Amino acid sequence: MDHYTALPTHAFSGTARLCEPDPTALQYTLDSPAMRVMTDLTQVSAVVIEPQATMDAAHAMMQQRGVRMLLALDGDGKLAGLITATDILGEKPMNVVRERRIRHSELLVSDVMTPVSRLDAFEWKAVQAARVGNVVAQLQHARRQHALVTQTGPNGQVLVRGIFSLSQIARQLGLPLQLPEAASSFAEIEAALVSG
Repeated sequence: MDHYTALPTHAFSGTARLCEPDPTALQYTLDSPAMRVMTDLTQVSAVVIEPQATMDAAHAMMQQRGVRMLLALDGDGKLAGLITATDILGEKPMNVVRERRIRHSELLVSDVMTPVSRLDAFEWKAVQAARVGNVVAQLQHARRQHALVTQTGPNGQVLVRGIFSLSQIARQLGLPLQLPEAASSFAEIEAALVSG
């Protein structure tokens, strides 16, 4: 620390008030640049887990880190898939338990995660020109809570640059954004096709 000079201080004189954030600086709308609501992995480290970890360990990690999604990385550090709180708390685990006749505690992340082959991704260049509304429209259209953002690295490899989360965007906008309900009957599917 010898090469740093100490930053000078001053004594408080009188009374002082606190600075307050500019309320307009952190307001987001559907017309805001999409990058403002993306979790940028060049700025924030992703929360990751191995596909061979137990589902219970993944759930505990989500609770500990305050997230609702983990990226699953294989032994080479490559994206294998992602697991969400919905994957863990929904019907998928019980279906796997019944099909494989295993105990719930034996479920692995790989048993319930969405594999990389089934993930959707936005291209980084498209995101740079997009608005929040474009991202929300695609997430709702695809009925997905999350989408990744990819870019091509210097060696031509695909890199995951960011993550969009519909629930995070909803919090930032102060709007209740939800996924449309899936059609549950043939009649609803037919009605959707006729009206669409």
